[in-house]
Amino acid sequence: MKSGLHQSARLGQELRANPRLYQAMDMLYMPLIDLQQHLKQELLENPFLELIEEGENGDTESEEQSEALDVVAEETSTEAPTDETIDDEAPWEDLLLDGIDQDGVRAPTEVREYVEPVSVEARDLADHLRDQVRLLDLSPRDQLLADEFIGNINDEGYLTATLDQILSGINTVIARAEEASEDDREAPRFTMPEVERMLRVVQSLEPPGIGARSLQECLTLQLPEAGLLDTVAERLIREFFDDLLAHRWVEIGRRIGVAPGEVQAAADAVARLTPKPGLAYADRSADYVIPDLIVEKIDAEYLVFVNDGNLPRLKLSRAYEEVVRDKRKFDAESKEFITSRLSAAQWLIQAIEQRRQTMLKVMHFIVERQREFFEKGIQGLRPLTLREVADAIGMHESTVSRVTNEKFVQTPRGVLPLKFFFSSGLRSSDGDDVSARGIRVAIERMIADEDPYAPLTDQAIVERLERDGVQIARRTVAKYRDQLGVLSARIRKRL
Repeated sequence: MKSGLHQSARLGQELRANPRLYQAMDMLYMPLIDLQQHLKQELLENPFLELIEEGENGDTESEEQSEALDVVAEETSTEAPTDETIDDEAPWEDLLLDGIDQDGVRAPTEVREYVEPVSVEARDLADHLRDQVRLLDLSPRDQLLADEFIGNINDEGYLTATLDQILSGINTVIARAEEASEDDREAPRFTMPEVERMLRVVQSLEPPGIGARSLQECLTLQLPEAGLLDTVAERLIREFFDDLLAHRWVEIGRRIGVAPGEVQAAADAVARLTPKPGLAYADRSADYVIPDLIVEKIDAEYLVFVNDGNLPRLKLSRAYEEVVRDKRKFDAESKEFITSRLSAAQWLIQAIEQRRQTMLKVMHFIVERQREFFEKGIQGLRPLTLREVADAIGMHESTVSRVTNEKFVQTPRGVLPLKFFFSSGLRSSDGDDVSARGIRVAIERMIADEDPYAPLTDQAIVERLERDGVQIARRTVAKYRDQLGVLSARIRKRL
């Protein structure tokens, strides 16, 4: 066998996606706010795009421009360059409003800077703890150790590192500082007693329970503030924590010599403590939702609108249309630039309209399918899958997924994510499908209205749903109950 490099020709076919197809899919995926920023950026970069001003008939004008520029684009892309000289009185660069240099790069005469919107920095739990530490009478050495503790406290308020790890970490910081310093003096290393003392300092900060290493320690730290020292509640946390989590009131009462009802009352007091104290100082910056679609009921009919009033409306620039009509003024390099920019502008306008029509098709089908939801509420929600929508409107399932992802619709029932309308289903006794989301809501309402001294078991819930015509297994009820965060009937029962 002879080794070496060989060259050969092979004829074959392979499927490749056009780069613009990827861009179109990205635009379909974008929520309204992201699309607004994307179009504003395109408007700055492409000289063939301009805004449609209020009062303009953008559709008619854009159609006329598109037809005219299609011809120009075809001519500039197919005709070979000529040796004709460009008119000195009207050079090609001067004809363009914003100008294009010899390299085919846009050179605007007006500086327009795009500023990325940024959120204002919010104070978090670490900032709150550091402010308290600064008010304490601590030496610089202790301040350094306190910062090491604060850096290892998560957003829920728990200490995520062991004391050994904190000791090792702070001494490593000191060692690295000595290596970078020109001072030959060696700083004393921290010891475990110092770390343990600082732990008590950090755990004395607000909110109560901060710096705990477990849920049990977190609740214990909150006992003095809650006034529960020397009570049954304190004994539940310190001595019977596992039994407390399992709601074994009778067994605990027998072991400590009190009535089960008193144990349950003490457990209620423990339940009022905060298991995640750090979340009180979590970032509360508002996440504003702008609905991409609007559903309104007009004359007993539900109509769908695209909420694109604040979306930049783009058209092909009439000024550039006049410029490119005289193809004799362009050299080959200029023609290539014009062709690419013009094609990109036309494609973008078409992609925006395609996105709009696709969203309308999807939402129209959802409204038709979920009409009972709009009339009756959550109980009228029917099961729906992405594939059903895709088959109905003649699109691929992945396209429907992109349309519905991170999109919101304003309806008479509130602002809802499009994913809300999709859920699995169960069969009712009359043959109709019932949405799993509606079943969960029904279970939640049953439990909310139950007698706390005789709570509904999973089997009792099954029997009630069957009386309403819903066929469901007990294990399915248990699964939905777990998803709702509802405990079993034995644990919910009051004594």
